[in-house]
Amino acid sequence: MAKESRSQFKRERNRDNRETRPRAHAKYVRLSDTKARIVLETIKGKGINEARAILMYSPRYAAEVALKVLNSAVANAEHNLGLDADNLYVQEVQANRGSSHYSRWRLKPRAKGRANRIERKFSHVSIYLDEKKAK
Repeated sequence: MAKESRSQFKRERNRDNRETRPRAHAKYVRLSDTKARIVLETIKGKGINEARAILMYSPRYAAEVALKVLNSAVANAEHNLGLDADNLYVQEVQANRGSSHYSRWRLKPRAKGRANRIERKFSHVSIYLDEKKAK
């Protein structure tokens, strides 16, 4: 029998190492990554219902974005993986900076004929869930 081809080997390796946690991402959100991280750190490690309550009553714009991503992650867990939403908690949260070339920027006049850039920051918000361990 012939040796297995490289593409078959890679396909099987990737199937074994695939991420199985329920997750959701929002990319190129018009929001600073540092402001998003402030909100996301408050829900890390919390149950789904508690995290939703925190985000619903937070006055920050980042909380609206995080709530949409959280609801999407819960829906992915229920629909794609068949998990129960009551047994889920927020395991990991990420807010990464969006690409700078995608960011719109304008010029702000400064002294002595110079100009500074005004950047419109974008970010990628990700939420990963996991099941609570049975005691």
